[in-house]
Amino acid sequence: MEAGDGTEETPLPLLLTRFQLSEEYGFLLPSPLTELPAPYGPWMEIAHDLPQLIASRRLRSQVHQMPQLSARHLRGHEELHLAHLVLSFITMGYLWQEGEEGTVKVLPRNLAVPFWEVSQALGLPPILSHADFVLANWRRKNPDGPLEIENLDTIISLPGGESLRGFILVTLLVEKAAVPGIKAIVRAIGAILQLNEETLHTALQELAEAIGDMSQALKRMHDHVDPAVFYTVIRIFLSGWKDNPAMPEGLIYEGVSEEPMAYSGGSAAQSTVLHAFDELLGIRHSEESTAFLHRMRNYMPPPHRAFVEEIHRAPSLKQHVLSSRDARLRTAYNQCVSALADFRSYHITIVTKYISTAAAKAKAGPAELGNRAGLSVGKPPSALEAKGTGGSHIFSFLKSVRDTTREGMISA
Repeated sequence: MEAGDGTEETPLPLLLTRFQLSEEYGFLLPSPLTELPAPYGPWMEIAHDLPQLIASRRLRSQVHQMPQLSARHLRGHEELHLAHLVLSFITMGYLWQEGEEGTVKVLPRNLAVPFWEVSQALGLPPILSHADFVLANWRRKNPDGPLEIENLDTIISLPGGESLRGFILVTLLVEKAAVPGIKAIVRAIGAILQLNEETLHTALQELAEAIGDMSQALKRMHDHVDPAVFYTVIRIFLSGWKDNPAMPEGLIYEGVSEEPMAYSGGSAAQSTVLHAFDELLGIRHSEESTAFLHRMRNYMPPPHRAFVEEIHRAPSLKQHVLSSRDARLRTAYNQCVSALADFRSYHITIVTKYISTAAAKAKAGPAELGNRAGLSVGKPPSALEAKGTGGSHIFSFLKSVRDTTREGMISA
């Protein structure tokens, strides 16, 4: 067939830039903005003072005095991402300032309308998501210094002090560790299309190594996050108003809708990385887990979601490996699946320590938590004891996903 005669469609190369992905930072927003243009000063002023305003129960009154600003003057996706970060953090503080027993039913117009406008412009829901909390919420202390926790800080914060900072930045380092794996996905799909077994083998080795590095990065959670502070102080601010007994009817966004809307809280399941790895490796989860994971894709920036969908449409890696006579490909593929199952097992270890063990300790001795948390701690949250902030039944979900990952191994 003559090239260019238009009768055969060649798949477009999987270029990272097509999906707002960076060669250096992967899904992280490269060099996020830290300040909005001057007209948005009232938002920034409140956002920079959030931990104090929430601790002193003054945030709601400050929000009520905030001028009604339009999001129309924001330019480019960096400004929009910072505005979404700022408004989502203010919203979470506003909702949960008084704990799970003092929630409100209405988000006031001067916060709800611009938050909705920014969300529509970005294709994100009007709630704090992983894209805000981690991907767009980081800066270097020394602009020329390394991307290491000692040289990093968050842009906007919530109650939780150093533990909140650690939780965000360790998660960011897990995302950063995934970058060689994201690039390996692109190489692997290209190698399948070109029938290049050597390149495919190398790409799979790089992917397995990157997943192992993600597990190493996740281990740093122990050094930087106090379980008591995470459970009793931080976690409630990540909670949404879908499948949450503390807010069974959802939330009315005043000036946007007269009916309440329900959105899931922030969740590791909103990170695009593991969705991309699952799609490449052809991992198939249970019907219930798949439904939850697919719902979490609605909380990703649309270009990142499109990247996962593009991998899904690519030729099947697993079928290619099964039909190949190269035993090294099978070994390398299984190393990737094994590394992914190990990462998910380690995530269960972390969740056990920071949620179920911390919950038991909080019930046993809430009085000792106040000093460690750095602010007055009320009753430990109970609405999400057995659930993740995204609304899933957390342990059954995590174990199911880990087990179905293991089942993806190719037997000899």
